[in-house]
Amino acid sequence: MTQFEIKTLDDISLLRESSELECKQAGGKDGKGAIPKDMWETYSSFANTNGGTIILGLKEKRNQFSPTGIENIEQIKADLFNTVNSQKVSCNLLTNDSVQEVTIDGKNLLIIYVRRAKREERPVFLNGNPFEGSYIRAHEADQKLSAERVKRMMAEQIEDSRDNEVLPYFDMQDIDIESLRIYRQNYTNLNPTHAWNELDNQSFLKMIGGWRKNRETGEQGLTVAGLLMFGIHPIIQEKFPYYMLDYQERPEAKTERRWVDRLTLDGSWSGNLYDFSRKVYRKLIEDLKIPFVLEEGIRQEDTPVHIALREALANTIIHADYTGRASVLVVKRPDMFGFRNPGTMRVSIETALQGGEPDCRNRLLAQMFRYIKFGEQAGSGLPNILDGWKSQHWKVPLLREASQPYEQTLLELRMIDLYPKGVVSELKSKFGEKFSKLSELERTLTITIYSDYYLTHQQLCSQTSAHTREVTLALVKLERAGIISSSGEHKGKVYHKPNVIIPTPDNESGQFLAENVFVSNPSTCNDPQEGPELDPDLSPDFTPDFELAGSEWNELEKIAEPVKGNSRKAGKEAVNQVIKELCQGRFIGLNNLSILLDMKPDTLRKNYLNPLVANEQLRLAYPTTRNHPKQAYTVNKIVES
Repeated sequence: MTQFEIKTLDDISLLRESSELECKQAGGKDGKGAIPKDMWETYSSFANTNGGTIILGLKEKRNQFSPTGIENIEQIKADLFNTVNSQKVSCNLLTNDSVQEVTIDGKNLLIIYVRRAKREERPVFLNGNPFEGSYIRAHEADQKLSAERVKRMMAEQIEDSRDNEVLPYFDMQDIDIESLRIYRQNYTNLNPTHAWNELDNQSFLKMIGGWRKNRETGEQGLTVAGLLMFGIHPIIQEKFPYYMLDYQERPEAKTERRWVDRLTLDGSWSGNLYDFSRKVYRKLIEDLKIPFVLEEGIRQEDTPVHIALREALANTIIHADYTGRASVLVVKRPDMFGFRNPGTMRVSIETALQGGEPDCRNRLLAQMFRYIKFGEQAGSGLPNILDGWKSQHWKVPLLREASQPYEQTLLELRMIDLYPKGVVSELKSKFGEKFSKLSELERTLTITIYSDYYLTHQQLCSQTSAHTREVTLALVKLERAGIISSSGEHKGKVYHKPNVIIPTPDNESGQFLAENVFVSNPSTCNDPQEGPELDPDLSPDFTPDFELAGSEWNELEKIAEPVKGNSRKAGKEAVNQVIKELCQGRFIGLNNLSILLDMKPDTLRKNYLNPLVANEQLRLAYPTTRNHPKQAYTVNKIVES
C-alpha cells in the first residue's frame, strides 16, 4: 500500500475517499494518550484485507474530523512497537516509515499505515488464537473471520503450490484417456521432435507433473494437477466436493441468468480442466469481430484480443482454489466477457496488474498449459490482458475480489470504447479548450464519468493505473472546474455529470424510483399501476422489469421460506444467497426484505445487506444515503454465482 501524505484535515478527507481509514481518539484514562484496545482488531482487519490507515488522536463525528491530540506521543509509539513485536500480534507489519507523527491545528497525531499482509503472513491474528483473533474489513467495520476462511488462509500460507500433492489412491484408471490423447497430440504438433513423444502415457504424465512419487513415503500416484487436468468429473469430485465448471453465453447485456449456450458438468463430457479450456476458448472466439492482421503477407489469426481471452481463461483456471465453494464461471455477453474463479488473489490487485511478481496457486497446472502455449509465463498474464484490451481502445479490464457469499476473484473484460466519439464530441463542444488542456488522467476520468450514470471513487480508480491519491486530486480539480459534480460524502460519494440528479429518498428522482420500481408488499399497498416512462435523467438500470401483483409477492415468499425466521440455523451463507435471489432483477426495500425474512431491519442491514454491498454483490438504489430507512437493494452487475 502506497502511503498517503497527511498534513491537513483536508488531506484526511481525501484519504477517507480513497482508502480504508480508522480514526481513534486514543486519550486513555488520564487523557494524555493510550493505544485503544480495539485498535488491534483494526490492525488485523486491515492486514487481512487490503491495508489501511489508523489515525490516533483524531475524533470523527458525522463525517467531520477534529483533532484531540496525544500528549505522550513518544510513549504511545514505544507501546505500539512493543506490542506489535509481542505475542499480542502474530505478525509485525510496521516499520519506522509506516508510523509517523504530524501536527494539525496544534494537536499531535500518530498516523499508522498498515500494509496488506503477504500470503505467507496471513491470517494476521491476535492473542495467539487465529480462530478467535482474526479479523477482516467489511463496510468500514472489523468483522471476525469465519473458521473456514481462517483454515483457507492457513493452507495458502504454508503451501506454495496447491496442486503438487501426490494422491496415492488415484491411478491411470481415473484419467480420461481421450483428453490425454488430444493434449499429447497438441504437444506433439508444437514439439514434433521432442523425446517425450515416445513415452507411454504414465511416463509422459511424470514428465509434465501429472504423476509423481512421494520420496518420503514411497507412495506414488496422480498429482492434484494431473487429476484436475485429465481426470473424470465424478472422480475429481471425490477429492474436491465443490468442484464446478460453468460456461454461459447470454443473449443480452443484462445480469439475468438466461443463456443461449451453456457448458457445465452434466455428464456429457469428461468434466476436466483441459477439455473445459479448449471447448470454452473456441466458444469465446467463435464470432469475435476483430480484424485480422497481415505480417509479411501472412494472415495473423492470433490478435491481441485472442491472446487476452486465452490469458484470461488460463488465469481463471490456474489461480482457482478448487477447495473453495464458488464455481469456475465464464460468461460471454454481447458487451463483455466475465471470468470468475474460487479463491481471492495471492498478491494485491495492484501488484497483479503490474505483473512481474508471480505467486501462482497451481504451478503444475500453469506448467501444463504453458507446454501447449495456452497461457504465458507466470506473472505476465494480466499485463497481456490489459495490452489486448488497450489495443482496441476498450475500457480497462476490471479485476476485483469478493468474499461474499464465497471467496472469489472476478475479471470483467468489457467491449466498450474508452473514448466514445459521442462523449468526446460533447465534451469538446461544451468545454472547448478547457477540456483539451486536461491531463491524460483528467481526460480519462472525465470521459469515464460522462459515459456512465454515476461512479464511485473505487470504480474510477479501476479505470486507470494512477495511484488513488492522484485520482482523488484529479477529481477535486475537475469538480472545481465545473466539469464534473459529486453527491454524497466520503465512502458514499459518487461522481457524475453536472446537473444530473442522483436518486435520494427526498428528491423527485428518488421518489419516482420508489413509486415505480421498488417491490412492495401487496398487503400494505394498493394494487400497482403501470408506471409512466422513465425520467431521462434516471439510470437505465432502474427500468421496472415487471408489474407487481400478489402472485409475484407469493413467489418472493417462496424464495425466502427456507431461511425465514431461522437465520441462525440456516447460516449466513444460505441467508446471503436467498437475499441475492430476492434482489435479482428488482429493487427491494429494507422493510420488505425484513418482512420476507422475518428479521429485524437493523440486524438485516448490519449483518447481511451492508457486507453484501461492501463486497459489490448488491447495489444501492440511493448510493449517497446508505442508511436511509427507504433504501432499496438489487443484485449488482457482476459475474454472478
